[in-house]
Amino acid sequence: MSNPPPPRPPWAHPDQPDPAGQPPPAHPQPPAPEVEDRIIDTSSGRADGLARCPSCGGTDIAYSLQQKALVCGHCRSAWNEPVLETEFGLDSSIAELRGHTMASGTQDVRDDLTQMTLKCQGCGAEVVINVDEQLHARCHWCRQHLSVNSQIPNGAVPDAVLPFQLTREEAIARIEEFAGKRRTFALGAFKNEFVPENVMGVYIPYLVVDGNLHAVVQGTGEVTTRQYTVSRKVGDRTVRETYYDADVYAVERAFDMLVNDLTVESSERYSAGAARGATTNVLNAVQPYDVHAAVVYNPNYLKGFTSERRDLNVRDVDDQVEEKFLAIARAKALPTISRYDRGVRWEQEGVGVRGTRWVSVAVPVWLYSYGQRNSQGTVDMVHYIAVNGRTGTTMGSVPVSHPKIFAASCAVGTVVGVIAAVIGVLAMFV
Repeated sequence: MSNPPPPRPPWAHPDQPDPAGQPPPAHPQPPAPEVEDRIIDTSSGRADGLARCPSCGGTDIAYSLQQKALVCGHCRSAWNEPVLETEFGLDSSIAELRGHTMASGTQDVRDDLTQMTLKCQGCGAEVVINVDEQLHARCHWCRQHLSVNSQIPNGAVPDAVLPFQLTREEAIARIEEFAGKRRTFALGAFKNEFVPENVMGVYIPYLVVDGNLHAVVQGTGEVTTRQYTVSRKVGDRTVRETYYDADVYAVERAFDMLVNDLTVESSERYSAGAARGATTNVLNAVQPYDVHAAVVYNPNYLKGFTSERRDLNVRDVDDQVEEKFLAIARAKALPTISRYDRGVRWEQEGVGVRGTRWVSVAVPVWLYSYGQRNSQGTVDMVHYIAVNGRTGTTMGSVPVSHPKIFAASCAVGTVVGVIAAVIGVLAMFV
């Protein structure tokens, strides 16, 4: 086998054979103008307390999955809040983004705010609620429905809500179908205790980012020039080995990127390091969400569902977002490197951020959970099946029976052994 040329240095001119001593090409970038970060106030402007029906002023309001709208319990009026992007001008061109634009619901979380006092605008009574657990209360005197409307800096109130579209019955059907396809190797206890009716509707906090970026990826690519086979003796056997000759090139791609509606979980419990003992990572598999349709936050969308508050700030998810930006850059470069039939190895990557725009959104998920118990009877793993509350996309984990899997593998091995034996017998008569 002939020796391939040595790898070219990263600064060598892209897509050209390596001439020794060639100087690195210049990639001048105009200095980015200094732009101050700006905050867009996305609060509703309502005072904490009564969130009234726009038709009759009633406060008995809830979200109806049948009508896909907020419905007043008094006059039966139905409506939805306006779409956040259009209401607050967050739909402007991503290419024009400079610096960091942040909706007010994405500001840093302060963990010292857990108690709020709501003054009932009906009778004047004061009601204390724990905003870590709920954003609603009823006045104990006049029975008016009270809600937290302001964006308190503890992450409980997002900029926008993406309402449920899928009914509970539809979610139950999808969970039953998902688990049913995996019953063969499922743990016996799971099959006996499987109750999909226990599914719960949950609003999960996400940060959504748009990005105006410039990406550069550099590495080496190989193009096959010759392929040949060499035979050699190893004991009594003849071994045939295939060799490849290839030209090695320095490859560089640089391009602008506009990223729209990149979503990242903003609750610590869903991070990879905190998800031990639970399969909360299934939430990644039920994306994407049509977050462009998210409406201005109204606490009445959350009635009848549970919700989690955001406890991660923008800086906490920066690394994760950057890695996703790089993954998009690699995918964007892929169609341009098809000539390198032996592949390209990216060795240096970078993303320059011209501008970003951040919004906090609560997205809908139907969740079924099952606690798998160990021999001592304590739960050591919680399995989740998640259903996207908008599209119905379903993913989850089902506890498996290892003896069943072992028995199935032995059965497969036995069948393969029998087939091999039959082939060997038949070969004797050929």
